Amino acid sequence: MARKTPLYEAHRALGARLVDFAGWEMPVQYTSVIAEHEAVRNAAGLFDVSHMGEVEFRGAGALASANALITNDLARIADGQAVYAGLLNEAGGFVDDVVAYRFSPERILICVNASNRAKDFAWMAEHAKGVKPVDRGDDYAQLALQGPKAPAILQRLTPVRLEGIATYHFAEGTVAGVGCIVSRTGYTGEDGFEVYCPPERAVELWNALLEAGAQDGLRPAGLGARDTLRTEMKYALYGNDIDDVHTPLEAGLGWIVKWDKGDFVGRAALERQKQAGVPRKLVGFEMREPGIPRHGYPLLEGSTAAGVVTSGTMGPSVKKAIGIGYLPAALAREGAQVAVEIRGRPVKAEVVKTPFWRRS
Repeated sequence: MARKTPLYEAHRALGARLVDFAGWEMPVQYTSVIAEHEAVRNAAGLFDVSHMGEVEFRGAGALASANALITNDLARIADGQAVYAGLLNEAGGFVDDVVAYRFSPERILICVNASNRAKDFAWMAEHAKGVKPVDRGDDYAQLALQGPKAPAILQRLTPVRLEGIATYHFAEGTVAGVGCIVSRTGYTGEDGFEVYCPPERAVELWNALLEAGAQDGLRPAGLGARDTLRTEMKYALYGNDIDDVHTPLEAGLGWIVKWDKGDFVGRAALERQKQAGVPRKLVGFEMREPGIPRHGYPLLEGSTAAGVVTSGTMGPSVKKAIGIGYLPAALAREGAQVAVEIRGRPVKAEVVKTPFWRRS
């Protein structure tokens, strides 16, 4: 039976269409995916992301213990900063992609994907040396307020000076009287915040944000818009674009690997791949003939299977059919002509520079 977030009844009251996602009953849309997508690009959208998991390392040595598990480097950032990182297996493939928050050298909080909550915690508990992790997933609800008007909306409800929180920084304070972690992060390509709060106060906070943003065109937004927004940015989705057999170097995420930080799980495999040459790369492409690329469709060079589509959609902001997929390194270059096999027929496409969408 699918789990429910603390906002389940609020979603039902708003008429959301609910679907099973990663074992959770989640809103895919309230009105339409396009309307919710455009609200985030032009005003603001509010997402329930309480299905995400949180794992905490606490006590003397917490930073070193957590840092040895991730590709990025918590030692090079200050308290109140966060990093995007990979948890890797010994072969260099992704266990998950995560955001790690540094409160202090004695307190690190790692946010993991909903589909990987149990797996990630077990993996961290097995591999952690020194401080052992604690599963805090049920101690937090998480709301994502995203869009150009998000800062103004949130500022009405909090004494925290939001202009003092840079991207990938965070602060603790109250929002609508609720004690929260306010993080300037998100996965839409827009400015915005992810707000962590106690689950029992989530409905109160959700309603306060919707009321505060009504004058600005704030809409509740579901998983459908979250997917089109992140696809337009070529942000990887675990289980689609990255998984346990693809490495950060193949996924174009080499920037989250800090080679000068010392050892981490999967480092040796990445070093071998870097030396040998990356065999395949994750690219973005646009369709040059009518057709929508979908996850799992073959990517062709001529009539030969060359790769596979990992994500695809009609981008509401770019007004084009776009996709993401793996191609051999020799073919993974801007301007390369490929095709997507759609219902047994090759449909022309071209590898392009990403992100697909940029604010003008």
